[in-house]
This record gives sequence, C-alpha cells and structure tokens, in this order.
Amino acid sequence: MSKIAEIKSSFEAEVKSCVKISEVQDMKVKYLGKSGELTALLKEIKNLPSEERPVFGAKVNELRNFIENALQEKLFKVKELEMQEKLQNEKIDVSLTSVKPWGALHPITLVENEICNLMIAMGFEVASGPEIETDYYNFQALNIPEDHPARDMQDTFYITDSILLRTHTSPMQARLMEKKQPPIKMICPGKVFRSDSDASHSPVFHQIEGLVVDKNVTLRDLKGTLEYIASHLFGSNTKVRFRPSFFPFTEPSVEVDLTCSNCGGKGCSLCKGTGWIEVLGAGMVNPYVLENSGIDSGKYNGYAFGMGVERIAIIKYGIPDIRLFYENDKRFLKQFVK
Repeated sequence: MSKIAEIKSSFEAEVKSCVKISEVQDMKVKYLGKSGELTALLKEIKNLPSEERPVFGAKVNELRNFIENALQEKLFKVKELEMQEKLQNEKIDVSLTSVKPWGALHPITLVENEICNLMIAMGFEVASGPEIETDYYNFQALNIPEDHPARDMQDTFYITDSILLRTHTSPMQARLMEKKQPPIKMICPGKVFRSDSDASHSPVFHQIEGLVVDKNVTLRDLKGTLEYIASHLFGSNTKVRFRPSFFPFTEPSVEVDLTCSNCGGKGCSLCKGTGWIEVLGAGMVNPYVLENSGIDSGKYNGYAFGMGVERIAIIKYGIPDIRLFYENDKRFLKQFVK
C-alpha cells in the first residue's frame, strides 16, 4: 500500500509540471504502459497472501482510474494552451495599415512597353484588334487561302469553321489597310493563341506586329528599323542579320537574327555556339496583301515584321523557361522591379 501512495504522490508532482502534449503522452507510457509503474504493481499481486489480493487489486485499479482521469484533464488543458499560443503567434491583424501590398509591372509588360515606346518615338501609331478573329482576316486577307500549306505552320484554336482565336496580330494590319490609305506606320501589340505548350512555347503569348506602307520602301528601311530596336533593347553593339525565309504575307521574306546578348557574338550555350539568336520574322509586304486591302501595289509597297514579346524577354533577361512568366511566383517577378 505504501508503494501505491508513493506512485500517486510522484504522479501528482510530475503531472503539474507538464506543459506540452508530448510530456503528457510520455507520462501515460510511464505510468500506464506495458512496462509502466502500475503494470509492475499488478505483477506483485502473486506475491501477496490470497486474502490481501482483492484489496490490493482494487487500490491499483483506483489509482489507474485516477491517473487516467488526471492525464485526460491535463491533456485537454495543454492542448488549449498550445492552441492559444499558436493563435497568438500566427494571428493577422487585418486592420494594420503599415503593411503595404506588393505589386509591380510584369516582365512581359515591361518589354512590351519598352518596344512600343521605341516605335512611337519613330512615328508608329499603336493599333489594337479583336482576339477572337475571323478566318478571313487571320488567313485569307494575308494571302493564306483555305488550302494553303502555310496553315499547317500554325496550330489554330477554332471556335467555328470561320471563327477562331487569332494566331498572330497581323489581322489588324489588314483591317487598318482597308480603312486607311498610305502612308501607314503602325504596330499592333497583343495576345495571340496557338495550340502549343512546352519550355519554349505557350498556348497564349504576346506579339508585336509592325507595318509600314508608303512609296519607295526598301528592305534597307526594314533593317534600319530593326537595328534601331535591337540597339536599344540589347545594346549598341548588337548586329542584325537577315536570312532568306518564307511567309505567305511577305515577299521577299527573312528570318532576323541578332548577335547573342549573352556572349556578344563569340559563341556560347545560349546561342549554341553560333553567336546568333533567331528573334523574329519579317519581309516586304506581299503585293497580294496590299491588293486584298484595296491598296494599289503598283504605287505603294512596304515592310512588315512580327516579334514574340516572350521571346525578346527570354533573351533580354536570360529566362530558361517560358512557363516561368505565367506561374505568378512573386520571387521570380520581384527580380524585374525597377
């Protein structure tokens, strides 16, 4: 009986000092576990005289009930204290005025604004058009009839047979030429859509199309314009190179390369050792496109170009994956705050 009193006294002293859930659980194991204090007491019954065993067993069970109830009560109090402490430490005072929300222009917007400002300074007007476009303006008016193989170059999101999500911002060129006679100097920035998605392609991305229509426009005028843009975006030492290509709405057509902004044209992993990076497509406006829009191709000619804003931003900032632009990760976006 003295052993029972000793265990009870020891338990009461220990349980008062418990301040964590883990400490209460450790006490449960110590006193009520398979190798606990009470289990050891019950094993002593066989050593007692038979007439003392019932009384001793009843006292042990009484102590067990006392310990179980005390532990349950203590566990409830400790959980309540831990919850209050957690609420106190993690609370958010929504009335605070000193915490200002963070926000900044997206890198795509920064690059788009930079290009548009350059073009406006050169006398270009900014135009915008519908993102849901007709097949006529997206393809046919740009010399891409229904059976033209160039349609296979663009994976298009069709809404109906004649309505689609525009695959480029070039339709605005046709729309503007229908309404306005030369001279024309315009750019059209905006979102475009193609069924393509990987590290270097997105189903939604941004383009800036440029168009100049006037008398005696030459390929040299186009190159001079692009050299001006490149020097301001990537540095005065940036060079522009034309390579022959094919686009149905320009003739002749060129792919435009810039000296690698990372190595300065010496060759690196970014430019795959060539010293050049392909940036955009361009060319002299196809006479059929001018005629489709009601402009006399015998009197006027022009040039056009189209660049992906994400492509420019990737090169300018050294971004390895286009998908980073759309993940809304504040750690990524904060790098572009000026």
